[in-house]
Amino acid sequence: MHHYDFPRTFRKVHERAVQHYAAGQREPATLLGPDDLAFLTANGITAQHLFDYAEEHHNYDGDPGPDHALGIELIRRDYFLNVQGGRATGTVLDEGTLPPKTQAIRGIPWLPRLVLKTRAKLRGELPRSLMYCCGGDRQFFREHNILPAEFLALIWRHEQDEATIVDWVVRRRAG
Repeated sequence: MHHYDFPRTFRKVHERAVQHYAAGQREPATLLGPDDLAFLTANGITAQHLFDYAEEHHNYDGDPGPDHALGIELIRRDYFLNVQGGRATGTVLDEGTLPPKTQAIRGIPWLPRLVLKTRAKLRGELPRSLMYCCGGDRQFFREHNILPAEFLALIWRHEQDEATIVDWVVRRRAG
């Protein structure tokens, strides 16, 4: 694996995924070729993640785009390689355990759900039905002036300290 080349290779894979999706390939398993899938797997990224980025790119005028995707996946990759030792947990978040989208912490709706969803993204445990940085997440990030990768890193730093996470979001929102 050529770690230094990860950003360049990821951007190329992202671009191919967007192109293939636009050309009508609408299944995660067939969106990319075997070399791209091997690259993703070696870096803790699934075909579903790239499919989600391509689908959102196609349906939301390029959003979240390759820059946000790269930032997110750099954090996920770092966690996968250095915390998980390059091994998936084998666990998948039960979507039914997530708080409702309207549930709030300190008056901030979406945050309770987003914290749990982000933990699952960090660990590679999101179910196929959920995307980190989906439209609802992006709206939250815009409203609170937060980069999606920055929030993922915040969750890693304070994974079990919800009060610190909430305080940080409140400060960011005020700034």
